[in-house]
Amino acid sequence: MLKFFLLLFCGLMASYTQAQTDNPVRKIYNFNPGWKLFVGDQQGAESGEFDDSKWKSITLPHAWNEDEAFKKSIEQLSTGIAWYRKHFKVTDVQDRKIFLEFEGIRQAGEFYLNGKFIGRHENGVTAFGFDISSLIDPEKDNVLAVRIDNAWNYKEKATNSGYQWSDKNFNANYGGISKNVRLHVTGKLYQTLPLNAILKTTGNYIYAKNFNITGKSAAIVSESEVKNETSAAQNVKYEVEIKDADGKVIKTFSSAVQNIPAGGTTTLKAESLVNGLNFWSWGYGYLYTVTSRLQVNEKVVDELATKTGFRKGEFKNGMVYLNDRVLMMKGYAQRTSNEWPAIGLSVPAWLSDYSNGLMVESNANLVRWMHISPWKQDVESCDRVGLIQAMPAGDAEKDVTGVRWDQRKAVMTDAIIYNRNNPSILFYECGNESISAAHMEEMKAIRDQFDLHGGRAIGSREMLDIPAAEYGGEMLYINKSATKPLWSMEYARDEGLRKYWDEFSPPFHKDGAGPLYKGADASVYNRNQDTHAIENVIRWNEYYKERPGTGTRVSSGGVNIIFSDSNTHYRGEENYRRSGEVDAMRIPKDAFFAHQVMWNGWVDAKKTGIHIIGHWNYNAGTKKNIYVVASGDKTELFLNGKSLGFGIKSDGFLYTFKDVAYQAGMLKAISYDSKNNKLAKMQIKTSGQPVALKLTPIQNPTGFKADGADLALVQVEVVDAMGARCPIALNMINFEITGPGEWRGGIAQGPDNYILSKQLPVEGGVNRVLIRSTTNAGKINITAKADGLQQAAIVLETLPVRVLNGLSTQLPADGLKPGLKRGATPAEQTYQVTRKAVKIVNATAGANGDKTRFSYDDNELSDWVNDGNINTAWIKYELEKASTVTQVELKVNGFRTKIYPIRILVDGREVFKGNTVPGLGYFTAICKPTKGKTVTVQLLNSGEATAESEKIGVEVNGKKLDDGIERAETKSKGGLSIIEAEIYESK
Repeated sequence: MLKFFLLLFCGLMASYTQAQTDNPVRKIYNFNPGWKLFVGDQQGAESGEFDDSKWKSITLPHAWNEDEAFKKSIEQLSTGIAWYRKHFKVTDVQDRKIFLEFEGIRQAGEFYLNGKFIGRHENGVTAFGFDISSLIDPEKDNVLAVRIDNAWNYKEKATNSGYQWSDKNFNANYGGISKNVRLHVTGKLYQTLPLNAILKTTGNYIYAKNFNITGKSAAIVSESEVKNETSAAQNVKYEVEIKDADGKVIKTFSSAVQNIPAGGTTTLKAESLVNGLNFWSWGYGYLYTVTSRLQVNEKVVDELATKTGFRKGEFKNGMVYLNDRVLMMKGYAQRTSNEWPAIGLSVPAWLSDYSNGLMVESNANLVRWMHISPWKQDVESCDRVGLIQAMPAGDAEKDVTGVRWDQRKAVMTDAIIYNRNNPSILFYECGNESISAAHMEEMKAIRDQFDLHGGRAIGSREMLDIPAAEYGGEMLYINKSATKPLWSMEYARDEGLRKYWDEFSPPFHKDGAGPLYKGADASVYNRNQDTHAIENVIRWNEYYKERPGTGTRVSSGGVNIIFSDSNTHYRGEENYRRSGEVDAMRIPKDAFFAHQVMWNGWVDAKKTGIHIIGHWNYNAGTKKNIYVVASGDKTELFLNGKSLGFGIKSDGFLYTFKDVAYQAGMLKAISYDSKNNKLAKMQIKTSGQPVALKLTPIQNPTGFKADGADLALVQVEVVDAMGARCPIALNMINFEITGPGEWRGGIAQGPDNYILSKQLPVEGGVNRVLIRSTTNAGKINITAKADGLQQAAIVLETLPVRVLNGLSTQLPADGLKPGLKRGATPAEQTYQVTRKAVKIVNATAGANGDKTRFSYDDNELSDWVNDGNINTAWIKYELEKASTVTQVELKVNGFRTKIYPIRILVDGREVFKGNTVPGLGYFTAICKPTKGKTVTVQLLNSGEATAESEKIGVEVNGKKLDDGIERAETKSKGGLSIIEAEIYESK
């Protein structure tokens, strides 16, 4: 194994050396190695001569308060001043330009090179850079010193204004240089970097147009901002070379020669039709290397290689189209910090791929980063794993004006320029809450200026009545549209520990058991795994019922908050948010597998998914409901080969088998279609008594690097004599580590969440810990022990990393491969039409007849309401043509909390009589099929508030959840208000 890793390392180093040899005109160095850290303010630390020998040695990215991640609640994370210093040397500086690129810091930094102040960056989000060409001394040690202030209330120096997104609810404060840094060396005729902040440059822009998806072709365009800082005008040809994922050149093309005067800046552009393209898609992270070159007299003077992908995005008919196929958005609203215990966000690139790849494995196609723009590492990771991104600018919870609006526009500008070549970004989000029409226009203008051709929609939460917005959607309820796609910005946020299986398993957590939150009931934030998974099924099914193919107006899906448990605003009994479908160490909960079943398809769910919620290890005499999530038409349960019959189907995907008596052995579920053909099966088995521990490493696929920043995950399990995990084990594990590795540990319920402890329990029979490399290569020995169990041990091997003069040519993501498992975009249509809407052309009503159109327009912020009297509580819709009406769908005011007794008539004949059902938006009345040209909806009696209305109508922070449009008339006995109505006939 050692020989293998040494050979791998030598091969990698040879490839990096070759890459530098082949590209002498532009060099990119990893600037992460060899930093010094001091927490606190230190007078004179900006000086190049300052003695930092006693400071802590670190490798970036590194938050100075990382030890507190998940140990402390978000608002308690330490803030203050920290200094970072780096010694480095750049020898080849004759007639060269030298730039520093920071992917971001938190919050604000003042930068000094060799004692001279070079600039300040303060927004705590975006990338920025410095031109340090004139300050580099090639003959001696150069020193970069950075003073970081991560105060929550930091004020921008020029305006004395704070930043809206520096918020203690959602933006975990991992202070310092917590993201990657690079150093660039170019000639004086060069393509600029995409760093608008400080440098004010826009870099290159690569996009595709004139798509022929079935023909696998498109016109590829590459354009670069070019600066000529030589002393003479230059005649420059711009050449573009495209290599596929295997490194094969598939196209080379160029522009005509263009003269750039001395000191001038211009944009050079070349384009060509390219055939045989593999289009980037969901779960298909196919990437090309596009190399743009500047040539003078046939000599290459600058060369820039960009990893990118090509895909077509459209937003119309209330739906999202990717490569000409409709895609219902399914995924997660994930905190942008995307953090890990005792590390924060500063993980190696492969671990970003591991985490983001798990979202795709759960069959998510979208991650909505929340409130602030993600760092470049996560952006590029989503490119590789095939995960669509919604990229915000910076926001808290509402629109702002003045300086704070200018700050938000600046972040959006920086982020678009920096990330516009990343194909996984499909949405630009301008606000976590609605913004004004004027502000939407301003943001759209920024998009149009810098990314007009990227095939991306720009919008914000809500935006239902703002034409400039190209997409929108609410939180915690359903929107539908026939025009711009609307997807929910978060539709479920219940919380629960992975440790809590159910009330019948250790530690026997009854659903909802836990303290109040700010004096309010918090039972939905203290769930167990059973109810957490079930709630996710119930919530998603409401959106699934309104998917593309179900009418003219449709829902384009939504995202569940969140993917992984987060060190941010919590409502349950722990001091961190546990609404993830995986825990903080990315160990799946049952809800992960529930989504895997429901989301397996571009729109319509494939029929082959099945998952039994829970385990099968209980005490004798236990009786409990068994729940199966399946996408078939019916599901049968077997215990030790004996059928227990078919489950009760509810909420589209959930099958309940009531009061199953526990017997040790095998529990098996089989799903069938309507013709009794078997579709899928799953079985779970009773495990034996715990006898041993088992350790499994999860590592960087290119090798565990001895760079002081790489991490390895080590999974520990309690297993029986056959090696099967014991699902109810809660044993305390004692770890020992020797060798060149740094213990970062894991997380579990207990004192300080066991952060950094070498003693922590398994939960549900499993846990994980993190080991960080040092800068010394070698063997790391890890041993796990537990009372009464056979111990386990593994050896991890770290590979040497060459660092010369503080610089490395080995970049963090080098060698990571794209995920292509899902395959290319389907050739066939991705949804079936299950019902057709009949157009409403007019309506009359018992009152307010001039406003009836508001109940069938494409704007859910408008409604029709009567005058509160029962005799006027009716509305009659006139259809475009006589049709056989089968369903009537209504969004009524109070859709979440009220029940209305109604009847529906078609040409005066009653086709439905019953109560509306509260939910996230829409109630569908199944009608006796009747042909007619008018449909009347009539209120029979007073609408009644549900027994749960007080609980579900108010968030735990006291904020009322959206429940329609506030109308005094609906509080009267005869009040009826309809926000949207749609009438259907069979397909």
